[in-house]
Amino acid sequence: MLASRTILSKQTMAVLSRQPVCSVHQGDYGNWGNTNIALVFSGCGWWDGTDVHEGVYTMYHLSRNGARFQMFAPNQQQMHVMDHVKKQPSSGENRNMMMEAARFSHGQGMMQMQDLSKLDVNSFDAVIFPGGHGIIKNLSSFMKDGKDCKLHSDVERVLKEFHRSRKPIGLASMAPVLACRVLPSIEVTMGYERDENTRWGNWPHTNMVQTVKSMGARHNVREPYISFQSCSYVDEKNKVVSTPTFMWDTEYHYHYIFDGIGNMVKHVMRMSTKSHEAPSLQSSCRHLRIKHEEQKTSGSGVQDLVR
Repeated sequence: MLASRTILSKQTMAVLSRQPVCSVHQGDYGNWGNTNIALVFSGCGWWDGTDVHEGVYTMYHLSRNGARFQMFAPNQQQMHVMDHVKKQPSSGENRNMMMEAARFSHGQGMMQMQDLSKLDVNSFDAVIFPGGHGIIKNLSSFMKDGKDCKLHSDVERVLKEFHRSRKPIGLASMAPVLACRVLPSIEVTMGYERDENTRWGNWPHTNMVQTVKSMGARHNVREPYISFQSCSYVDEKNKVVSTPTFMWDTEYHYHYIFDGIGNMVKHVMRMSTKSHEAPSLQSSCRHLRIKHEEQKTSGSGVQDLVR
């Protein structure tokens, strides 16, 4: 048994010594942990908070592209609680936005979900707002007041501070409503401008498009999926990136929503300050390879791993 273990250890050592050592995650726009992104949630669920798909897809693409992220939500009661089966409000039920949004945090609680009032623009390189009806019910009064809506005080503060600091703002689905209300002359997309039925879905929320135009924003038509016009719109001047996602009502083409959010995330990463300052993958690998050679010389490292 001991002899077999020794042989296995030598074989493992031989294989590992021939392979380049690199444990640095390399995304398209930077190394792991180089860029810090703030995510703002409004609860959990399409009808009364942050859409589950949009929230999870955003976190996936940030991770894939080498970013760290911190989740935030207002520590306040949401407008109401929706029965997502019946699509109607549940009577006598109240829920807290931050507690609901913590469902996205994979059980890490306060380690990953924080009160929105604690979001400091100086600690982050960009901010992203996934969509869902919480945008117009909890983060603003748009559901009731339309173009004259008021934003949650911390939402307005965050948007203005990131814009003033020239840091990218990512907006999915209904979220452009927030930015258009408080940031002058920005350009966004919320998909189509008319409720056009297609073979894959329709556009039931186009009244919001007309409203953001009345707020002074310029609207650009985009598909929710990758096409000749791409699936997001980039306002380079204001560093605002938007994508239609579930403004498009589709029953089964969720992979298009996934791709659209991925496109938005990549543009946010591209425009963020630190993504251009990341050390090259080659230099990082070279450093780790030298460290590995030192471990081989001292007889530690890999030998310890295979014991």
